Amino acid sequence: MPFAAAASEKTSLSVAIQETGQIVSGELGRTPDLTFAFVSPHHARSFTSMAASIRERLGGGLLLACTGETVICGSREHEDCPAFSLWSGVLPGADLVPFQLEFEETPDGIMCSGLPDDLGTRAADTRAVLLLSEPFSSVPQSVLDLLADELPNVPVIGGQASGGNPGENRLFMNDREIDRGAIGVVIRGGPQIRSVVSQGCRPIGAPYVVTKAERNVVYELGGAPPMQRLQEIYQVLPPRDQKLVEGGVHIGIALNEYQESFHRGDFLILNVVGVDKKTGALKAGGLIRVGQTVQFQIRDGETADADLKRLLERYSTEHPRLPAAGLLFSCNGRGSRMFTTVDHDATTIQQHLGPLPLAGIFAQGELGPVGGKNYIHGFTASIALFEE
Repeated sequence: MPFAAAASEKTSLSVAIQETGQIVSGELGRTPDLTFAFVSPHHARSFTSMAASIRERLGGGLLLACTGETVICGSREHEDCPAFSLWSGVLPGADLVPFQLEFEETPDGIMCSGLPDDLGTRAADTRAVLLLSEPFSSVPQSVLDLLADELPNVPVIGGQASGGNPGENRLFMNDREIDRGAIGVVIRGGPQIRSVVSQGCRPIGAPYVVTKAERNVVYELGGAPPMQRLQEIYQVLPPRDQKLVEGGVHIGIALNEYQESFHRGDFLILNVVGVDKKTGALKAGGLIRVGQTVQFQIRDGETADADLKRLLERYSTEHPRLPAAGLLFSCNGRGSRMFTTVDHDATTIQQHLGPLPLAGIFAQGELGPVGGKNYIHGFTASIALFEE
């Protein structure tokens, strides 16, 4: 088989590596080209030897790994318990270019260094960039900005390590343990890699044109303060939706502002991270410019469930040949915090596209493309799907 994945809830990390490594090696039948490993913070005392032990068990190949509050494998999301998952693949014809990134604050802003120098020379042959980052010492948006110039239309998929306070999250690359920055791989040639990014929101009220804004602060929507517009919408919502607004609202930027009408999936979703009660302005979790069309959004388990299923069904229609494997980066605000059933995202993917080797984490920020452009998201399920 070209891909394999296995997980273990053993309290001993060395036993978990031995157990999963035996399964993965047996199914692959050879040394993998690429391996991802995901480990819960319960195993922190064994982090120093983890990467070397994995590569010794598998015989080599490129290893990328990180910590995760919840570890995913198969149709399981291992919440609130010790867990380790191993995912490996053989990618014939692929050229894997690993990198490690560092971030530095300068007078001109955050500078990112460490990307390969020759990104643009083989842009047409680049399948995807897979990225793992440490959330307190990296700025993924600066990476996305650089890659947008060098690798337009190439999906950047991944997530931020989770489960720890500053200084506690870990990244692993080949034999090394890394406590800051980001790591990743540029995949050139080999199997196709496609993405599914489910933001899980639905619009409420009417769309508005942004008439006054500065960076991520919106002062006017259609000539009135945003919070006045939201209050107008709130008054006519059904009670259930009013409760969702009270629990937190989001704002969506229309991907195509020239559409006559907008529906779920037509937006890039941003969190509302603050409001000014005096002026009625709001602060968004991303840049918003004058002239863009936006609409308020709400999110709950039912909406997120419907959105993920809709996108997976569309994937199946557009790509009748099922994927051979997948990596899943789901927000740590999903899982049992959002859904009434456990293992929701992993199980839903297996039901629509499986059975397939699947692994990942609940991340502290998810990376994936929406409308052909890469973003860092929240409350999102970002999936990388590998074809044979």
